Amino acid sequence: MMENKKSRRNKTAKRLIGYIAGTYKARFIFVCISILISASAGVIGSLFLQVLIDDYITPMLSQAKPDFTPLFHVILYMVGIYLVGVLCTYLYNFLMATISQGVLKRIRDDMFSHMEMLPVKYFDTHTHGETMSRYTNDTDTLRQMISQSIPMVFSSVVTMIVVFVSMVYISIHLTLFATAFTGLMVLTIFKIGNKSKKYFGQQQKSLGEVNGYVEEMMEGQKVVKVFCHEKKAKEDFDVLNEKLCYSSTQANKLANILMPTMFNLSTLLYILIAILGGIMGIKNVGGLTLGSIAAFLQLSRSFTMPLGQIAQQSNFIIMAFAGAERIFELMDEKPEEDNGYVTLVNAKIEGERIVEVKERTEIWAWKYPHSDGSVTYTRLLGDVRFIDVNFGYTEEETTLHNISLYAAPGQKVAFVGATGAGKTTITNLINRFYDIQEGKIYYDGIDIKKIRKSDLRRSIAMVLQDTHLFTGTIMENIRYGKLDATDEEVYEAAKLANADSFISMLPNGYNTMITDDGGDLSQGQRQLLSIARAAVANPPVLILDEATSSIDTRTEIMVQQGMDALMKGRTVFVIAHRLSTVQNADVIMLIDSGRIIECGNHEELIKAKGRYYQLYTGAFELE
Repeated sequence: MMENKKSRRNKTAKRLIGYIAGTYKARFIFVCISILISASAGVIGSLFLQVLIDDYITPMLSQAKPDFTPLFHVILYMVGIYLVGVLCTYLYNFLMATISQGVLKRIRDDMFSHMEMLPVKYFDTHTHGETMSRYTNDTDTLRQMISQSIPMVFSSVVTMIVVFVSMVYISIHLTLFATAFTGLMVLTIFKIGNKSKKYFGQQQKSLGEVNGYVEEMMEGQKVVKVFCHEKKAKEDFDVLNEKLCYSSTQANKLANILMPTMFNLSTLLYILIAILGGIMGIKNVGGLTLGSIAAFLQLSRSFTMPLGQIAQQSNFIIMAFAGAERIFELMDEKPEEDNGYVTLVNAKIEGERIVEVKERTEIWAWKYPHSDGSVTYTRLLGDVRFIDVNFGYTEEETTLHNISLYAAPGQKVAFVGATGAGKTTITNLINRFYDIQEGKIYYDGIDIKKIRKSDLRRSIAMVLQDTHLFTGTIMENIRYGKLDATDEEVYEAAKLANADSFISMLPNGYNTMITDDGGDLSQGQRQLLSIARAAVANPPVLILDEATSSIDTRTEIMVQQGMDALMKGRTVFVIAHRLSTVQNADVIMLIDSGRIIECGNHEELIKAKGRYYQLYTGAFELE
């Protein structure tokens, strides 16, 4: 397990380096050079003390009239060196800020692009808040590491190396003593850091869980209040928050005691070197002078201070790596597979031939390439067939059993059954949101696994029970079904869905801004906009999943008229609980526990006096 953690961390480090080196290689090299110059300038300042005391100040003590000109010149020289160091420090901090933001932008772009390619199953099994935490908290830890921790650690390492060489140059004896004492400090850092790193990882994970729970409660706040669930919600939140509090407390407690511990040990080393150096200077051991002792004391501070900085930043690096692993975990999620090669193209009819064209003609065809290089075109009609389909969301449990159905072009097929019977699952399989385990699904005689998913879904419009509106105008939300739709096409779609009347009554009409998923609109109005969105797409196949469930009876009659017009010449799959909405369906299928138990039109099922008859007459009710 330790080897796996180490391997995963090395892989994460390589990927982060790849992001930095990929675009910002030249800038990062310049940053490294600037850090070298800045660190060297600081060390030169410490060594200057020896020269200043031994070569300038001490000789002037014995002069009756000292000449300050040489001292003034050498001080000006050092001021110049310090100014160069300050400039380099400013430059590398400025550049690292731009590099870090650029890297985070690329990571967010890649993460979002990859997220868009993930299957629906991923979002069904991960909370939105937990996913959002990767975009916010985890990327923020990376920002701090790239912009602050990495340059500070690199600067500290360079400083320690240069200082160590300078210390050896002044006194090998004092250097050996300082090195041995530093070993004690490193051991202390290792023990504290080793305990804190596991808590920083737990902190990031717990933070994602808290964010997920908070978002879930915010979305369901009305339900919480209706059922007086506030106390239970708070209790559940307290459990998650306590877990986050514990891991954060442990991590930050250990991180916070690190610097005071290092400072005290550094001060102790300073005192010991002053005593030992003084004794060696008095006894003339190692040729130490007052200037060299002062310089060595300053260097010892410069040697231990970077060690404390490395220790402190290591906590942020550990936390950032935990965040990076969560980010790359999302980016390593297996994307939705699409091995389809049959594509959807615009076409026109020339005699008995189907010809592919670039412009939109409202005639679509499947472009089927063959291994010999030839291409076959099949007109898109909306013929959907299930042949002995078995499906389960998990391998342990089968949701659909031996589903066989046939929807002819232009036919209206209705699914009726209790909640959880498998109605929506069937429509999800048509869109290939999930792939079946056994059986076949054919679309115009083509196995849907051979059709490219984007083209398959482009030929199907869905109106879901749970509507979702995006931030933007009503015009933009309707146009979401067809991005190149003209204003006139949007107006016609809204009229077809009977949404035009309420839109026209709004202060800004079609330019009314929608925010917060249409919170200012009624559920029925949002449903009408969702239907208009499907209408503007003008697809050959429609799936209506309880599309009128949130509309009152009077509005339903109006919408149904528009829907009837929309459904003409199209294959339509309707999921409904209210049997009044499916009576005019060509085929009604009663689903129970993932099986089709009855099939026929309304009159045929009534005459059979089976389960549908019982539902219709009220002898049996859907749960």
